Order: sequence, then C-alpha cells, then structure tokens
Amino acid sequence: MDPLAPLLDLADVADSLAAARDRVDAAMRHRALRRHGGQVAAEASLRAAVASAALEGHPYDVEEIRGGTVTDPVVQGSLRVAEGLGGLVDLWPRAPRQVLAKLHVLAARGVVPADDLGRLTGGADRVDALARLVAGNAETPPLLLAAIVHAELITLRPFAGPAGVVARAAARLTLIGRGLDPRGLVAVEIGHLAREPEYVGSAGAYATGTPDGLRSWLRHYAAAVSTAADELAVIGDGVLAAA
Repeated sequence: MDPLAPLLDLADVADSLAAARDRVDAAMRHRALRRHGGQVAAEASLRAAVASAALEGHPYDVEEIRGGTVTDPVVQGSLRVAEGLGGLVDLWPRAPRQVLAKLHVLAARGVVPADDLGRLTGGADRVDALARLVAGNAETPPLLLAAIVHAELITLRPFAGPAGVVARAAARLTLIGRGLDPRGLVAVEIGHLAREPEYVGSAGAYATGTPDGLRSWLRHYAAAVSTAADELAVIGDGVLAAA
C-alpha cells in the first residue's frame, strides 16, 4: 500500500496534483522536442540551476551565468548538480542516502570545509525514514513522492551549506526516475522561484506537521510544477525561433 495515500484525501490536493500532471503531459508534446530535445533539455537544466542558486540567496541573471563570468561557488555547485543528475537517476531508488551524499558533494564543494562534504549534520533518523520511503517505492504517485522528498529535506536541512540545492535536486531525481519527466525537462526550481514567498511560507507550514501545513505545501508544489511546465513551452518556442 502507498504510505502517502492519505495525503491525497486533503482538500484540493489530488485535483491540484492531477492538474499539474496534465500540464506536464501537454508540455511534453511541444513540437520542439521532436528535433531539438537536447537543446531544450540543456536550457531547462541551466535555468533550473540558476533558479536553485537564487533560492539559496545567490541570484544572478541567467545570461551572466551562460556567459561563464559568475564564479560564485553556490552557483557553480548548482550547475554541477544539474549536470550530474542524469548519472544518479538509476542509483536514487536503490541507494538514496548515497545519492544525497553525492549531491551534497557536488553542491557544496568550495562552500563548506572538505571534511563536511557528503556528511549529515543532523536529522539522521528522519533521513533514514525518507530513504526507506524512496527505495523501491513504486506505489506513491511521482508528484506526491517528489513533493515529500523536497519538503522533508528542506525542513531538515541535514547538510551544511546549500542544503536547499540538494533538496530540490532530489525531488527532480524522483520525477525523472519515476517517469513523470524522464528527460529532465521540467525545471520545477523555476516554479518555486516564481512563487518564492509562497514557497518559503508553505515549506514553513509543512514543517508544522499539521494537515493544513501539508496541504499548503502540496498545493504549492503542484503550482510550481505547472509553472515549470509552462516554462518548458516557452523554452521550446525559443529554441524553434532560433532554429
């Protein structure tokens, strides 16, 4: 049985997640993906990395980062994480703790002392529980599981430095590995950044553990995914215009 199924009974949650999935499915039919899928994926990955760094308090214009002039270590870490996601998809459901450590090494190199890379600073029991939830879980719908992965890690911040980058990447791995976004095109980080006050507020609400707090976060996550799906269409239009 799906251990998270009761969350779908919270008001508006199931409908919000279903609507977000429909938006993703529609975006995946964009004609740019037929011949220019690689370009679209690269652009989505870049924008996701820029947004994730911004959510950690390191905002830069995407064109600055595209030009290679930004040396901010948090930005560079976010870019390394985005580049490394593809190589971690298969390992994520088999060894979640190992993947989280790898993500932290990528994200935090040059930000925290070398001895702290990949090492938990707290919340080990809850991280273990999350790892058990992820490992081999084929029952929980991908959007719901990704939302909980993200929320748990952003609440715990179990790593030193840019732990939020790790949380957002782990959620993306869930969406990719569970087949909702197999090509890694849906840059949910863009949706979180576009709704940043709501993102911060709903994450705080989730941390209370109340039904209303959980509902607030899940509805935000669905909205962020919908925004990211719309952004995918914008990226696709831009690639076609430049072709």
